[in-house]
Amino acid sequence: MVEIRSPLRSLGVVDVTGPSMAPTLAHGDRVVVRYGAAVRPGAVVVLRHPFQQDLLVIKRAVERRRGGSWWVLGDNPYNATGDSTDYGPVPGELVLATAVLRLRPREADQRSLRAWLAWAASALRPLRADPSASSRLRAR
Repeated sequence: MVEIRSPLRSLGVVDVTGPSMAPTLAHGDRVVVRYGAAVRPGAVVVLRHPFQQDLLVIKRAVERRRGGSWWVLGDNPYNATGDSTDYGPVPGELVLATAVLRLRPREADQRSLRAWLAWAASALRPLRADPSASSRLRAR
């Protein structure tokens, strides 16, 4: 589940809650998203839940189906809830944005220079469409 925070033009920042996208995204991560961007198989996307329109979720777009709908799955095989296995293909108009960049928040106890540098080296990571993840998820 996600919460959209002040989109600026076509970019926005999303807070990630829950473990369904681990290890790609962790609870507490922030993700920069691009609204209206083209979706490719393997991309991490933000979408409206098909049955609860006020609920936003973040999942991986696995494959495009007939009629422009998307089959979406979480990356965590041990928490396979809230994705297309529950509600089927998602209509394309419910896919709002694609993820561009992950920002992992800094832990409160990271006060030493070494801990800060380790965080800085791993905190930002681009999120690109990963066709191999799409294939791997389809095989589940």
